[in-house]
This record gives sequence, C-alpha cells and structure tokens, in this order.
Amino acid sequence: MKIVVCIKQVPDTTDVKINPETNTLIREGVVSIINPFDMYAIEEAVRLKERFGGEAIVVTMGPPQAIDVLREAISLGIDKAIHLSDRAFAGSDTWATSRILAKAIEKIGGCDMIICGKQASDGDTAQVGPGIAAHLDLPQATYVRRIDSIHLDTTPRIMVVERLLEEGYELLEVELPALITVVKEINEPRLPSLRGKMAARKAEIPSWSNKDLNIDENQIGLKGSPTQVIKIFTPPPKPGGQILQGEPEEITSKLVEEIKDLL
Repeated sequence: MKIVVCIKQVPDTTDVKINPETNTLIREGVVSIINPFDMYAIEEAVRLKERFGGEAIVVTMGPPQAIDVLREAISLGIDKAIHLSDRAFAGSDTWATSRILAKAIEKIGGCDMIICGKQASDGDTAQVGPGIAAHLDLPQATYVRRIDSIHLDTTPRIMVVERLLEEGYELLEVELPALITVVKEINEPRLPSLRGKMAARKAEIPSWSNKDLNIDENQIGLKGSPTQVIKIFTPPPKPGGQILQGEPEEITSKLVEEIKDLL
C-alpha cells in the first residue's frame, strides 16, 4: 500500500499571538509540535504499512521550521517526507490549504489511502481532510475510530471502517483509494526508536514551492481563500451568577421568581 499522511505543525502553547494586519497566527519564535491528532494518523499509517507492505509518506505545509515535525514523523516509522513551503501559500484558509495538499499528492503520483487527524488544535475546523478528498474527487470517511478490514484482492478494493458518532458509531464500506480522518480512539502512538531517530537525522527532505505544484496563485494564499478572518477579539467575560441563601422554601421562591424574570 502507498499511504500519504497529511500533518500540521501547531504551536505548543496557549499563548497564541495573532498578526493584527493579516489576522493569521504568528508562528515565528513559538515552540511547535505535531498536531496531536496527526500523531494517531502517523501511527495508523505505520501499522498499515507493517501489515500490508508498501510505503508511508508524510506531507506538511508550513514555514521552514515545519521540517522539524517531518523528521519526527520519520523517527516514528514514516518512510519519506515532503515539505511544502512558499510565500505564495501564506494566509491560505482551509480550502486553499486542502488544494495545495491535494496538488502535492497528485505530484507524488497518487496513493491508496490518505490519512489525516480529525482536526488541528490551532484551528479546530476539521475541514482540511474533507477538502483534500473533494479536490481529488475521492470517497472519504471522517472521525474513524477503527479500520475494521481492508480487502486489496477484490474489485473494487474495499475498506470497512467504524466512524465515531455523538451516540455510538456507524460501519462504513469505502472504496479505495480513499481519505480518512482519525480520532484518538483508533490507536496508541508509539515512541520513536533509536533507529528511527537516526533515519530522521539522515533523511533528505525535499521542499516543494508553488513552482513545483504549478497552482494558479489566485487559488492559493489570501487571494485564493474564500473565507477570511475580518476581526479577532476576546469575548467579554460572562456576568457572575448569584448564590441564593436562606431556608429551602425561601430559596425555592426566589429561584422561581428569577426564572420568571428570564422568560
């Protein structure tokens, strides 16, 4: 199997700073990590590679320091990594980002499966994975908690997955190639091995710009983003409540009157 994992480098801090001019995250000088949900995507790709053979490739889009998370992914068992970096990509919303990642997957030569974490901790939109599937016209299953079975010797090739719902789960049959986004229930990520760390240190990681992907610049970056952040602000604090005191009957009467005032 040929598996592509799309990951993101996110700030490892709650002290997130915003550029007031572009309304985008300031990432320079901030300690960053692999998006936590992407760790489960990496682990699942490595497990599938160990089970079925083939290769697992990780892709990320970001500034030069994003190469650090690619090396970490290799230390966890990923075979190859590709870094997408270009000033033309800056300011891309989820739709433009998914377009860029989809083009990179096409340049790789396609794959049997794409795995993403369910969402990024710095955006929480859960839109990039489905966006990639839409750009590539692939079937998708989101919030996957388990890959039940994969049938590579059938026509068409079929994967059966359990998709997490608010109340229970549903069993889906998906035709390969396909994209899935995974939740933390799917596995337990491993720690990097010594051999993996050595491989990560030696790995040559290509960096692709838009010259390599050849995307119309009106479709990426701020120009190509149909959604834009107009204003960022901290919501005002909610007014504090009150503690009713007295005998139970007195408290009940006061509470009833307070509820009536709200109606």
